[in-house]
Amino acid sequence: MSGVLVELTLRQRPPLRVDLRGLLPAALASLPVAGIEQLRFGHGRHAVPLAEWFGVQRREVADLPDGSAELRLVGDCSRFDRIGTGLMAGRIVVEGAVGDYAGAGMSGGEVHVQGHAGLLAACEMAGGLLRVDGDVGDFAASALPGSMDGMRGGSFIVGGNAGQRFGDRMRRGTAVIRGDAGDLLASRMVAGTIAVAGSVGAHPGYGMRRGSLVLAGPAPAIVPTFVPAIAEVPVAWQLLARSLARHGGAFETLPQRRIVRHLGDLSAQGKGELMLVEP
Repeated sequence: MSGVLVELTLRQRPPLRVDLRGLLPAALASLPVAGIEQLRFGHGRHAVPLAEWFGVQRREVADLPDGSAELRLVGDCSRFDRIGTGLMAGRIVVEGAVGDYAGAGMSGGEVHVQGHAGLLAACEMAGGLLRVDGDVGDFAASALPGSMDGMRGGSFIVGGNAGQRFGDRMRRGTAVIRGDAGDLLASRMVAGTIAVAGSVGAHPGYGMRRGSLVLAGPAPAIVPTFVPAIAEVPVAWQLLARSLARHGGAFETLPQRRIVRHLGDLSAQGKGELMLVEP
């Protein structure tokens, strides 16, 4: 059993941003090294071969499942946008930072960023796993400009902090932030689960309609359009807490901790739940 590993090592940073949509493991697995080097991607007003920035290696790897493919990018890729956009299968590992739209619209497979990510990471993600070890910028797990739906499925794990409007219009899936989150967390959220281990900014859950927002860090100021829940939900909380506990860190002790639950956002006729985890 073996699969194909394609490794791209950054040789020089581009002067402008580069759109790497379409650079997917399945598309590269059947190409020779020369074919990969000549793939062209948008750089300003021109399409430039991949070999302009990356050294390319391709080899069979016994550790990978039979017929599978993995793409590995080595170096600071913060000027390369849309890495993993539209991924349906396979695995992408980036040993460094990435630009904007990382994992956008992916429906399967795995993207692992061993650094920071820019704006709109996991926007309109529908499935698979996106893991960012560092921070993510504004509008992560949200909708593209002009779209009605944000993240629609899959799992999104942020090891650092998140910017503003995380999970805007999120409709489905699970997003976990091990650090802090900015203002307007889960704004206009429709469904799904967001859990934050650290502190959050102003107006969490603004315009929230449904879904679950779990805050395991310092309790934020709750706006008046969220009201305390009367009924307790111990069984549902245990199921959710055990699911989140597998992410470790501050989430590991969730099943042993109590919650204070609020419902809203009533200004949007919302039925979402904001769960404050007690120390």
